[in-house]
Amino acid sequence: MSKYKTDRVFTNYIHKHLAVPLIYEPLNWGEVKLRKDYAKYIDMMDGIDYVFRNEGEIMSVQERFRDAQYKGFSDFTIRYRRDKNKIKERHKSEYYKMKAHYFTYGIIDSSKTDYHNAKNFIKYAVIDLKKVYAKLDSNQIFISDNKQNTCRIVDGNRIECPIKYNKDGSSSFFPIDISYLVKLWGNDMVVAQKRFL
Repeated sequence: MSKYKTDRVFTNYIHKHLAVPLIYEPLNWGEVKLRKDYAKYIDMMDGIDYVFRNEGEIMSVQERFRDAQYKGFSDFTIRYRRDKNKIKERHKSEYYKMKAHYFTYGIIDSSKTDYHNAKNFIKYAVIDLKKVYAKLDSNQIFISDNKQNTCRIVDGNRIECPIKYNKDGSSSFFPIDISYLVKLWGNDMVVAQKRFL
């Protein structure tokens, strides 16, 4: 099984067995069942994994789940580029296409190889991406290939996010520290969270 398919099986399992009952149901977000072809299209073109409804409001969500080895990190990550992909149109990753309203990021209480035994999230956060996009557009959050490992606050009111490269060279990503979002712009940047703050 390819890495993409393995990752998709992992994500789908955590979504169904942990995220829905532990994150979305307490928020009263009901999942909207989409046609498979449409769901695949909005995933590929708009970076949207799921769509929810709450009191008539529609919320689109990008999800990323990690295993317990990532519990020490205080950021969520957005895929940036895939410059080694043979298809040029695929070089720009989710950062360039993502139109989801929210980003759900969670760390499970097991290893990725043992995910069927996961019972809970060590930590999770639901981030309001509309507010993050606004900060990126205004350059209050900016991406820098500065060879650093983590984000940092600069000028007292901006977040500098380093570009990180996956060890296999397949893609790059950048982290955004969740606590910095709240420190600079308040709790409404995060809709719900457990142990990130």
